[in-house]
Amino acid sequence: MKAKTGIILVLVVVFVYVTAEDSDQNVVDDLLVETLVKPEACSLTSEIGDTLQIHYTGKLLADGKVIDSSLSRDPLVVELGKRTVIPGLEQSLVGVCEGQKIKTTIPPHLAYGKRGYPPTIPADAALEFEVEVISLIQATPWQKMVNNVFPLVCLGLVPTLLGLVGLYLYNKASAQRPGKKKTKDKKNKKK
Repeated sequence: MKAKTGIILVLVVVFVYVTAEDSDQNVVDDLLVETLVKPEACSLTSEIGDTLQIHYTGKLLADGKVIDSSLSRDPLVVELGKRTVIPGLEQSLVGVCEGQKIKTTIPPHLAYGKRGYPPTIPADAALEFEVEVISLIQATPWQKMVNNVFPLVCLGLVPTLLGLVGLYLYNKASAQRPGKKKTKDKKNKKK
């Protein structure tokens, strides 16, 4: 029974692969990450909040045209979770280690979407990036706390601040103002 199930699974995978090959090359629905090189000693992997230095080359999946590369510049610094790069690239960098090389295929909805990035990247373009992780700096517990707790504290402070402003304005509006008679009495006393 297990052999039949395995053969059926293989046939389904081959059918899906052949069907995908027959269809448009630019249609990619899911983020695909392939490891090209992984160091033997990979005990520390990246997590949200960590900082990576990477070299990358980005291409259009449809025709292989290079859209950007950092190889002639300093490595790009990416802090995971800060949305400094397109979502698909950021997601593919979670779980990598220093020295690792990956190739990631990014669907349009995790890249530049329906708008594209004219004139370099057309609308609904799938992208392919080859990335090398140069360095990995883990976030300290303090940084993780600040990144996770600080936004929540700020969200809590906004209603508190608005409440204090409202209370101040309410007290100011409801404070008794001296009437005209009291004002005249004060003027008469001064004379």
